[in-house]
Amino acid sequence: MSVAQKEHGSETKKSKDIEDVILKAIKKVGVRKENDLCKYLPMKSGGYMHHFTLKKMKSKQPQELASIIERFVIQVDRPVSIPPKQRAPRGSRKRKDHMNFTRMQLERMLNIARLAGDKEIITILSPKRSVAACKRELIQSIRHNKVQQELWTNYVDSINAYQQLAEHNPLLAAQN
Repeated sequence: MSVAQKEHGSETKKSKDIEDVILKAIKKVGVRKENDLCKYLPMKSGGYMHHFTLKKMKSKQPQELASIIERFVIQVDRPVSIPPKQRAPRGSRKRKDHMNFTRMQLERMLNIARLAGDKEIITILSPKRSVAACKRELIQSIRHNKVQQELWTNYVDSINAYQQLAEHNPLLAAQN
């Protein structure tokens, strides 16, 4: 018998052993699937074993997985389901200092900034529009014989912003 055949034989024996251990554990715990065993296998980092980890260990570290299952499921009188690892609540990465304003509040603040003549605050609070959208609105106002200084200012601002972008990004300028 060659070395490769011996290794193949020992690998099939190991996989059969791990399968037997897993089947025993499934019967003892009374779960339906192999993945359901994970909730009974603790991890050093806290919580229970992830099902991907179980699959990985089953193929790469079958002896270690078998010993974990033996220790925490088979040798214990009544296996205990492990609570999941504590995770950060959803939305916890949101900035706490970020204020949300209603549309009316933003418009009021924008009017206050206009009255004060603060162009920087006006540009920050003004809704960002594309050059095309500004053009359309400006053309519509001209067709209706309405003069709206704000539309013209928005158009000029969007053109200036586009030109600054084009200066920093030559590919953007080449596309148009």
